[in-house]
Parts: sequence; C-alpha cells; structure tokens
Amino acid sequence: MTSTQLLSAQTIATAPEGSRETLTNIQKGFGFIPNLMATFANSPAVLNGYLALDSFFQKTSFKPAERELILLAASVENECGYCTAAHSMIAKNMLKVPADLVAAIRAGHLEGDDRLTVLAATVRLIVRHRGNLPQADVDRFLAAGFTPDQLIEVLLGIALKTISNYTDHLFHPTLDAAFASEK
Repeated sequence: MTSTQLLSAQTIATAPEGSRETLTNIQKGFGFIPNLMATFANSPAVLNGYLALDSFFQKTSFKPAERELILLAASVENECGYCTAAHSMIAKNMLKVPADLVAAIRAGHLEGDDRLTVLAATVRLIVRHRGNLPQADVDRFLAAGFTPDQLIEVLLGIALKTISNYTDHLFHPTLDAAFASEK
C-alpha cells in the first residue's frame, strides 16, 4: 500500500465523530473543506490539535500579513506545493501582500532589509538550518524591528506548517480549485 492510499480526504459524513463538528465549522468559514483539513480529519486529535495550534499562532504579536508570510516561507522551504499555493493565494488575494514579495519568497530572492523580506528570509533560514540560526541572521531580524519574543513566536508558525507540510508529503492531498491558480 502506498502512502497516497493510507488516508483519504474525509467528508462530514465519513469523518470520525470527533472531526465532524470541526469539519462543519471549517465548511462554514471557508465555504468548502480544504483537502488538507479533510485529510487531517482522519484523526480528530490531529485536526483539532492543528486548529488549536493555529488559534494560538493567531494570538502572536505578528500582524495578519506577517503571519501569512511566516506560513508561506516555511511552506516554500519545506517544498510543500499544497501549502505554498494556499498561502500565496491568501497572502495576495485576502491580505493584499504585494505579488512581487510573494514571488520573491517563492523564488528565494530575499535580499535587502525590508521588514517583510527579513521576516521571510529568517523563517526560511530557521527551517533550513533546523533552528541553528547564525547570530548575524538573528541580528538582521532584530535590526528589521522585530523583538526576541517574536523570534520565538516564529517557531509557533513553523511548527504549524511542519504538521501540514509533512501531511502533504506523506499523503498528497489534492490541491483545491480555490488554490490552483497559485500552483
């Protein structure tokens, strides 16, 4: 059995009891159930744990666009096509992040001292080096106006994306039509 056969995307009707209410709320909020969430729904603990972690990430000191760029940069560095597409669409279409910045994050062209560029570069470096960020990069992050508290808050976003990125790698959920333009 291959990993693509191990778990299928669940619906409200087919999901375990502990995932049904959560899927119903996701459908109400998004207008559909993203296939990644439908894959999480195989385990109520994973689905609800992921969303709980996300709710804490929403409470960090980062602005909505900054949080989205953290999620995008981690997804790009982890080579997660599903999440890269989803977060690109959300960043550009819902949060009005400039398309050229989204493209730069996706391409890895993160030079300069612009605050958002430094944030994305820092996230990618933390992921790439498994948390072993050189002091010069810590100094660059702080010089861009971020705080040490925000450096640890970045880790919460990376943890969130590690769950979804690795789910994509292991189970290959189909990219939803809502995100397909950013593939």
